[in-house]
Amino acid sequence: MDLLHEAAIFLTAAVIAVPLCRLLGFGSVLGYLAAGVAIGPDGLALIADVDNILHFAELGIVLLLFVIGLELQPSRLWVLRHSVFGLGSLQVLACAVPLAIAAWALGLEPVPSAVVGAGLALSSTAFVLQLLAERGQLTTHHGRAGFAILLFQDLAVLPMLAAMPLLEAGGAGLEPGEILVDLAAVVGVLLALVVGGHYALRPVLRLVARSRTEEIFTATALLVVIGSALAVATVGLSMALGAFVAGVLLADSEFRHELEATVQPFKGLFLGLFFIAVGMSADLGLVAASPLTVLGLAAGLIAIKAAVIFTVARLWGVERRAAPALAAILSQGGEFGFVLFSDLEIRLDRLVYQYSALSNPQKASGSGHSVVGSGALPKGCKNGILAEKERIEITGWADPTLRQRRAK
Repeated sequence: MDLLHEAAIFLTAAVIAVPLCRLLGFGSVLGYLAAGVAIGPDGLALIADVDNILHFAELGIVLLLFVIGLELQPSRLWVLRHSVFGLGSLQVLACAVPLAIAAWALGLEPVPSAVVGAGLALSSTAFVLQLLAERGQLTTHHGRAGFAILLFQDLAVLPMLAAMPLLEAGGAGLEPGEILVDLAAVVGVLLALVVGGHYALRPVLRLVARSRTEEIFTATALLVVIGSALAVATVGLSMALGAFVAGVLLADSEFRHELEATVQPFKGLFLGLFFIAVGMSADLGLVAASPLTVLGLAAGLIAIKAAVIFTVARLWGVERRAAPALAAILSQGGEFGFVLFSDLEIRLDRLVYQYSALSNPQKASGSGHSVVGSGALPKGCKNGILAEKERIEITGWADPTLRQRRAK
Protein backbone atom coordinates (compact mmCIF):
# COMPACT_ATOMS: atom_id res chain seq x y z
CA MET A 1 0.00 0.00 0.00
CA ASP A 2 1.45 3.41 -0.95
CA LEU A 3 1.79 6.39 1.33
CA LEU A 4 -1.18 8.27 -0.10
CA HIS A 5 -3.58 5.39 0.56
CA GLU A 6 -2.27 5.00 4.13
CA ALA A 7 -2.72 8.73 4.73
CA ALA A 8 -6.31 8.49 3.49
CA ILE A 9 -6.99 5.60 5.88
CA PHE A 10 -5.53 7.50 8.87
CA LEU A 11 -7.47 10.66 8.07
CA THR A 12 -10.73 8.80 7.53
CA ALA A 13 -10.39 6.89 10.80
CA ALA A 14 -9.59 10.08 12.73
CA VAL A 15 -12.38 12.11 11.13
CA ILE A 16 -14.92 9.44 12.08
CA ALA A 17 -13.71 8.34 15.50
CA VAL A 18 -12.60 11.59 17.14
CA PRO A 19 -15.76 13.68 16.56
CA LEU A 20 -17.88 10.68 17.54
CA CYS A 21 -16.04 10.30 20.84
CA ARG A 22 -16.33 14.00 21.49
CA LEU A 23 -20.09 13.92 20.84
CA LEU A 24 -20.39 11.03 23.29
CA GLY A 25 -18.59 13.07 25.95
CA PHE A 26 -15.20 11.35 25.77
CA GLY A 27 -11.83 12.91 25.07
CA SER A 28 -10.16 13.16 21.68
CA VAL A 29 -7.36 10.82 22.79
CA LEU A 30 -9.81 7.99 23.20
CA GLY A 31 -11.06 8.72 19.68
CA TYR A 32 -7.55 8.44 18.24
CA LEU A 33 -6.93 5.23 20.17
CA ALA A 34 -10.23 3.75 18.98
CA ALA A 35 -9.38 4.68 15.40
CA GLY A 36 -6.04 2.92 15.75
CA VAL A 37 -7.59 -0.21 17.19
CA ALA A 38 -10.13 -0.28 14.36
CA ILE A 39 -7.60 -0.09 11.52
CA GLY A 40 -4.78 -1.96 13.26
CA PRO A 41 -3.71 -5.62 13.13
CA ASP A 42 -6.30 -6.66 15.75
CA GLY A 43 -9.06 -4.76 13.94
CA LEU A 44 -9.64 -4.44 10.22
CA ALA A 45 -5.92 -4.92 9.56
CA LEU A 46 -5.83 -2.05 7.06
CA ILE A 47 -2.36 -0.99 8.26
CA ALA A 48 0.38 -3.44 9.20
CA ASP A 49 3.63 -1.46 9.56
CA VAL A 50 2.98 -0.09 13.03
CA ASP A 51 6.60 0.31 14.18
CA ASN A 52 7.66 2.65 11.38
CA ILE A 53 4.54 4.73 11.80
CA LEU A 54 5.24 5.08 15.52
CA HIS A 55 8.81 6.19 14.88
CA PHE A 56 7.62 8.77 12.37
CA ALA A 57 4.84 10.01 14.66
CA GLU A 58 7.35 10.62 17.49
CA LEU A 59 7.74 14.03 15.91
CA GLY A 60 4.46 14.93 17.62
CA ILE A 61 6.04 14.46 21.06
CA VAL A 62 9.12 16.39 19.95
CA LEU A 63 6.95 19.30 18.78
CA LEU A 64 4.96 19.13 22.01
CA LEU A 65 8.15 19.62 24.04
CA PHE A 66 9.15 22.52 21.82
CA VAL A 67 5.83 24.27 22.46
CA ILE A 68 6.14 23.63 26.21
CA GLY A 69 9.59 25.20 26.09
CA LEU A 70 8.22 28.23 24.26
CA GLU A 71 5.68 28.74 27.05
CA LEU A 72 8.22 28.35 29.86
CA GLN A 73 9.27 31.95 30.42
CA PRO A 74 11.51 32.54 33.47
CA SER A 75 9.18 35.24 34.82
CA ARG A 76 6.20 32.88 34.72
CA LEU A 77 8.19 30.16 36.46
CA TRP A 78 9.27 32.58 39.20
CA VAL A 79 5.69 33.49 40.14
CA LEU A 80 4.80 29.81 40.55
CA ARG A 81 8.12 28.78 42.08
CA HIS A 82 6.75 27.67 45.47
CA SER A 83 3.95 25.54 44.04
CA VAL A 84 6.05 24.25 41.14
CA PHE A 85 9.12 23.18 43.09
CA GLY A 86 7.38 22.50 46.40
CA LEU A 87 4.09 20.79 45.58
CA GLY A 88 5.43 19.46 42.28
CA SER A 89 8.53 17.79 43.72
CA LEU A 90 6.53 16.41 46.64
CA GLN A 91 4.02 14.82 44.24
CA VAL A 92 6.67 13.21 42.04
CA LEU A 93 8.65 11.80 44.95
CA ALA A 94 5.59 10.69 46.93
CA CYS A 95 4.16 8.84 43.92
CA ALA A 96 7.45 7.43 42.67
CA VAL A 97 8.36 5.67 45.92
CA PRO A 98 5.25 3.45 46.36
CA LEU A 99 5.09 2.74 42.62
CA ALA A 100 8.75 1.70 42.60
CA ILE A 101 8.15 -0.54 45.63
CA ALA A 102 5.17 -2.09 43.88
CA ALA A 103 7.27 -2.75 40.76
CA TRP A 104 10.00 -4.32 42.89
CA ALA A 105 7.41 -6.48 44.69
CA LEU A 106 6.20 -7.68 41.29
CA GLY A 107 9.64 -9.01 40.45
CA LEU A 108 11.67 -6.22 38.86
CA GLU A 109 15.26 -5.46 39.75
CA PRO A 110 15.98 -2.31 41.83
CA VAL A 111 17.16 0.03 39.03
CA PRO A 112 14.30 -0.79 36.62
CA SER A 113 11.89 -0.53 39.55
CA ALA A 114 13.13 2.98 40.30
CA VAL A 115 12.72 4.01 36.66
CA VAL A 116 9.22 2.53 36.56
CA GLY A 117 8.29 4.40 39.73
CA ALA A 118 9.62 7.69 38.38
CA GLY A 119 7.98 7.20 35.00
CA LEU A 120 4.57 6.29 36.35
CA ALA A 121 4.64 9.23 38.78
CA LEU A 122 4.33 11.56 35.78
CA SER A 123 1.00 12.57 34.28
CA SER A 124 0.01 13.76 30.81
CA THR A 125 0.66 17.50 30.55
CA ALA A 126 -0.98 18.14 27.20
CA PHE A 127 -4.29 16.42 27.87
CA VAL A 128 -4.73 17.36 31.50
CA LEU A 129 -4.33 21.01 30.53
CA GLN A 130 -6.67 20.47 27.60
CA LEU A 131 -9.28 18.96 29.92
CA LEU A 132 -8.97 21.84 32.39
CA ALA A 133 -9.25 24.38 29.57
CA GLU A 134 -12.32 22.68 28.07
CA ARG A 135 -14.05 22.76 31.46
CA GLY A 136 -12.92 26.30 32.28
CA GLN A 137 -11.07 25.10 35.36
CA LEU A 138 -7.55 26.45 34.75
CA THR A 139 -8.13 29.31 37.20
CA THR A 140 -9.69 27.15 39.92
CA HIS A 141 -7.72 26.03 42.96
CA HIS A 142 -7.17 22.51 41.68
CA GLY A 143 -6.52 23.88 38.20
CA ARG A 144 -3.67 26.11 39.39
CA ALA A 145 -2.26 23.33 41.58
CA GLY A 146 -2.47 20.86 38.70
CA PHE A 147 -0.69 23.26 36.36
CA ALA A 148 2.13 23.76 38.88
CA ILE A 149 2.58 20.00 39.31
CA LEU A 150 2.56 19.40 35.55
CA LEU A 151 5.10 22.18 35.05
CA PHE A 152 7.46 20.54 37.53
CA GLN A 153 6.93 17.17 35.87
CA ASP A 154 7.90 18.68 32.52
CA LEU A 155 11.08 19.98 34.14
CA ALA A 156 11.75 16.77 36.07
CA VAL A 157 11.57 14.59 32.97
CA LEU A 158 14.59 16.35 31.48
CA PRO A 159 17.19 15.20 34.04
CA MET A 160 15.51 11.78 33.97
CA LEU A 161 16.01 11.61 30.21
CA ALA A 162 19.56 12.87 30.50
CA ALA A 163 20.36 10.15 33.04
CA MET A 164 19.06 7.30 30.89
CA PRO A 165 22.28 6.61 28.96
CA LEU A 166 24.20 6.46 32.26
CA LEU A 167 21.65 4.00 33.70
CA GLU A 168 21.69 1.81 30.60
CA ALA A 169 21.26 -1.87 31.46
CA GLY A 170 20.85 -0.88 35.09
CA GLY A 171 24.36 0.56 35.15
CA ALA A 172 25.92 -2.86 34.74
CA GLY A 173 29.20 -3.06 32.85
CA LEU A 174 29.76 0.70 32.64
CA GLU A 175 33.31 1.75 33.46
CA PRO A 176 33.92 5.09 35.22
CA GLY A 177 35.81 6.32 32.18
CA GLU A 178 32.90 5.53 29.91
CA ILE A 179 30.53 7.35 32.22
CA LEU A 180 32.75 10.44 32.22
CA VAL A 181 33.02 10.38 28.43
CA ASP A 182 29.26 10.07 28.07
CA LEU A 183 28.69 12.85 30.58
CA ALA A 184 31.21 15.13 28.85
CA ALA A 185 29.56 14.49 25.49
CA VAL A 186 26.12 15.27 26.91
CA VAL A 187 27.28 18.50 28.56
CA GLY A 188 29.20 19.54 25.45
CA VAL A 189 26.26 19.08 23.11
CA LEU A 190 23.85 20.87 25.45
CA LEU A 191 26.27 23.78 25.88
CA ALA A 192 26.75 24.00 22.11
CA LEU A 193 22.98 23.97 21.65
CA VAL A 194 22.45 26.72 24.23
CA VAL A 195 25.29 28.96 23.01
CA GLY A 196 24.56 28.39 19.33
CA GLY A 197 20.85 28.89 19.84
CA HIS A 198 21.34 32.12 21.76
CA TYR A 199 23.80 33.77 19.39
CA ALA A 200 22.87 32.24 16.03
CA LEU A 201 19.21 31.19 16.11
CA ARG A 202 17.56 34.59 16.56
CA PRO A 203 19.64 36.32 13.81
CA VAL A 204 18.73 33.49 11.43
CA LEU A 205 15.03 33.87 12.25
CA ARG A 206 15.25 37.64 11.74
CA LEU A 207 16.86 37.09 8.34
CA VAL A 208 14.18 34.62 7.31
CA ALA A 209 11.43 36.91 8.59
CA ARG A 210 12.74 39.75 6.39
CA SER A 211 12.17 37.58 3.33
CA ARG A 212 8.42 37.73 4.06
CA THR A 213 7.98 34.18 2.76
CA GLU A 214 5.58 32.35 5.06
CA GLU A 215 6.41 28.83 3.92
CA ILE A 216 10.14 29.43 4.42
CA PHE A 217 9.52 30.61 7.98
CA THR A 218 7.48 27.44 8.56
CA ALA A 219 10.30 25.34 7.16
CA THR A 220 12.79 27.19 9.37
CA ALA A 221 10.69 26.57 12.49
CA LEU A 222 10.49 22.85 11.75
CA LEU A 223 14.22 22.77 10.98
CA VAL A 224 14.96 24.36 14.36
CA VAL A 225 12.93 21.70 16.16
CA ILE A 226 14.21 18.71 14.19
CA GLY A 227 17.80 19.97 14.11
CA SER A 228 17.88 20.47 17.88
CA ALA A 229 16.34 17.05 18.41
CA LEU A 230 18.87 15.33 16.15
CA ALA A 231 21.75 17.20 17.80
CA VAL A 232 21.07 15.77 21.25
CA ALA A 233 20.23 12.36 19.77
CA THR A 234 23.83 12.07 18.57
CA VAL A 235 24.95 11.61 22.19
CA GLY A 236 22.10 9.25 23.07
CA LEU A 237 19.71 11.72 24.65
CA SER A 238 16.03 11.82 23.82
CA MET A 239 15.12 14.06 20.90
CA ALA A 240 12.43 15.61 23.11
CA LEU A 241 15.17 17.11 25.30
CA GLY A 242 16.72 18.98 22.38
CA ALA A 243 13.35 20.32 21.26
CA PHE A 244 12.57 21.54 24.77
CA VAL A 245 15.90 23.37 25.04
CA ALA A 246 15.29 25.04 21.68
CA GLY A 247 11.86 26.16 22.86
CA VAL A 248 13.23 27.65 26.08
CA LEU A 249 15.92 29.52 24.13
CA LEU A 250 13.21 31.19 22.05
CA ALA A 251 10.69 31.74 24.87
CA ASP A 252 11.64 35.41 25.29
CA SER A 253 12.21 36.13 21.60
CA GLU A 254 10.02 38.29 19.39
CA PHE A 255 9.22 35.16 17.35
CA ARG A 256 7.72 33.17 20.20
CA HIS A 257 4.04 33.57 19.26
CA GLU A 258 4.64 33.16 15.55
CA LEU A 259 6.69 30.01 16.12
CA GLU A 260 4.00 28.56 18.38
CA ALA A 261 1.26 29.33 15.86
CA THR A 262 3.35 27.78 13.09
CA VAL A 263 4.17 24.57 14.97
CA GLN A 264 0.76 23.96 16.61
CA PRO A 265 -0.99 22.39 13.56
CA PHE A 266 1.91 20.01 12.95
CA LYS A 267 2.03 19.10 16.62
CA GLY A 268 -1.67 18.27 16.67
CA LEU A 269 -1.53 16.14 13.53
CA PHE A 270 1.54 14.19 14.58
CA LEU A 271 0.22 13.65 18.12
CA GLY A 272 -3.00 12.34 16.62
CA LEU A 273 -1.02 10.02 14.36
CA PHE A 274 1.03 8.90 17.35
CA PHE A 275 -2.06 7.87 19.32
CA ILE A 276 -3.60 6.18 16.32
CA ALA A 277 -0.41 4.13 16.02
CA VAL A 278 -0.53 3.41 19.76
CA GLY A 279 -4.06 2.11 19.33
CA MET A 280 -2.89 -0.02 16.42
CA SER A 281 -0.22 -1.59 18.64
CA ALA A 282 -2.65 -2.54 21.42
CA ASP A 283 -2.69 -6.27 22.04
CA LEU A 284 -6.38 -7.00 22.50
CA GLY A 285 -5.60 -10.70 22.68
CA LEU A 286 -3.63 -10.16 25.85
CA VAL A 287 -6.49 -8.19 27.38
CA ALA A 288 -8.88 -11.02 26.50
CA ALA A 289 -6.47 -13.65 27.82
CA SER A 290 -5.72 -11.92 31.15
CA PRO A 291 -8.52 -9.43 31.80
CA LEU A 292 -8.30 -9.58 35.59
CA THR A 293 -4.56 -8.98 35.58
CA VAL A 294 -4.83 -6.05 33.21
CA LEU A 295 -7.73 -4.51 35.11
CA GLY A 296 -5.96 -5.08 38.40
CA LEU A 297 -2.79 -3.33 37.24
CA ALA A 298 -4.83 -0.46 35.81
CA ALA A 299 -6.85 -0.04 38.99
CA GLY A 300 -3.73 -0.35 41.12
CA LEU A 301 -1.93 2.47 39.30
CA ILE A 302 -4.91 4.81 39.49
CA ALA A 303 -5.65 4.00 43.12
CA ILE A 304 -2.05 4.51 44.29
CA LYS A 305 -1.59 7.79 42.45
CA ALA A 306 -5.00 9.17 43.43
CA ALA A 307 -4.50 8.37 47.12
CA VAL A 308 -0.98 9.80 47.21
CA ILE A 309 -1.87 12.97 45.28
CA PHE A 310 -4.92 13.59 47.51
CA THR A 311 -2.76 13.22 50.63
CA VAL A 312 0.00 15.44 49.27
CA ALA A 313 -2.52 18.09 48.22
CA ARG A 314 -4.13 18.22 51.64
CA LEU A 315 -0.74 18.43 53.37
CA TRP A 316 0.21 21.29 51.06
CA GLY A 317 -2.97 23.17 51.94
CA VAL A 318 -5.15 22.52 48.91
CA GLU A 319 -8.82 22.92 49.76
CA ARG A 320 -10.72 19.80 50.76
CA ARG A 321 -13.11 20.17 47.81
CA ALA A 322 -10.30 20.76 45.32
CA ALA A 323 -8.02 17.90 46.45
CA PRO A 324 -10.21 15.05 45.05
CA ALA A 325 -10.49 16.83 41.69
CA LEU A 326 -6.73 17.29 41.59
CA ALA A 327 -6.18 13.61 42.40
CA ALA A 328 -8.63 12.55 39.69
CA ILE A 329 -7.11 14.56 36.85
CA LEU A 330 -3.52 13.53 37.64
CA SER A 331 -4.01 9.84 38.48
CA GLN A 332 -3.40 8.56 34.95
CA GLY A 333 -0.02 7.70 33.44
CA GLY A 334 1.82 10.15 31.22
CA GLU A 335 3.49 9.82 27.85
CA PHE A 336 6.96 10.64 29.13
CA GLY A 337 7.00 7.67 31.47
CA PHE A 338 7.18 5.46 28.42
CA VAL A 339 9.98 7.58 27.01
CA LEU A 340 11.98 6.62 30.09
CA PHE A 341 11.07 2.96 29.74
CA SER A 342 12.09 2.72 26.10
CA ASP A 343 15.28 4.74 26.56
CA LEU A 344 16.46 2.32 29.23
CA GLU A 345 15.14 -0.73 27.35
CA ILE A 346 14.02 -2.27 30.61
CA ARG A 347 13.60 -6.04 30.81
CA LEU A 348 9.92 -6.33 31.65
CA ASP A 349 7.04 -8.65 31.14
CA ARG A 350 4.32 -7.31 28.84
CA LEU A 351 1.67 -7.57 31.51
CA VAL A 352 3.28 -4.73 33.49
CA TYR A 353 2.63 -2.32 30.65
CA GLN A 354 -0.69 -3.60 29.39
CA TYR A 355 -2.39 -1.76 32.24
CA SER A 356 -1.76 1.46 30.35
CA ALA A 357 -4.13 0.44 27.57
CA LEU A 358 -6.94 0.73 30.12
CA SER A 359 -5.66 3.18 32.72
CA ASN A 360 -5.92 6.17 30.38
CA PRO A 361 -8.80 5.36 27.96
CA GLN A 362 -11.09 4.43 30.84
CA LYS A 363 -11.00 8.04 32.01
CA ALA A 364 -13.91 9.70 30.26
CA SER A 365 -12.00 12.96 30.05
CA GLY A 366 -9.46 11.48 27.70
CA SER A 367 -6.71 13.17 29.71
CA GLY A 368 -3.97 10.64 29.25
CA HIS A 369 -2.08 8.38 26.92
CA SER A 370 -1.93 4.66 26.55
CA VAL A 371 1.07 2.72 25.39
CA VAL A 372 1.55 -1.01 25.32
CA GLY A 373 4.70 -3.02 24.98
CA SER A 374 5.69 -5.63 22.49
CA GLY A 375 7.12 -9.06 23.17
CA ALA A 376 6.13 -12.63 23.86
CA LEU A 377 3.96 -13.69 26.75
CA PRO A 378 5.78 -15.15 29.75
CA LYS A 379 6.13 -18.87 30.23
CA GLY A 380 5.69 -18.81 33.99
CA CYS A 381 4.43 -16.40 36.57
CA LYS A 382 5.77 -15.09 39.83
CA ASN A 383 3.02 -14.32 42.35
CA GLY A 384 0.56 -14.93 39.55
CA ILE A 385 1.54 -11.76 37.68
CA LEU A 386 5.12 -11.53 36.47
CA ALA A 387 7.18 -14.21 34.88
CA GLU A 388 10.57 -14.58 33.23
CA LYS A 389 11.64 -11.12 32.22
CA GLU A 390 12.80 -10.85 28.65
CA ARG A 391 14.22 -7.95 26.70
CA ILE A 392 11.40 -6.05 25.03
CA GLU A 393 10.93 -2.73 23.31
CA ILE A 394 8.21 -0.31 24.30
CA THR A 395 6.58 0.64 21.04
CA GLY A 396 6.36 4.29 20.18
CA TRP A 397 9.55 5.53 21.78
CA ALA A 398 12.38 3.22 20.73
CA ASP A 399 14.78 5.83 19.39
CA PRO A 400 16.79 4.33 16.49
CA THR A 401 19.76 6.52 17.43
CA LEU A 402 19.81 5.06 20.92
CA ARG A 403 19.64 1.52 19.60
CA GLN A 404 22.47 2.13 17.12
CA ARG A 405 24.58 3.66 19.83
CA ARG A 406 24.04 0.73 22.16
CA ALA A 407 24.82 -1.72 19.37
CA LYS A 408 28.30 -0.25 19.08
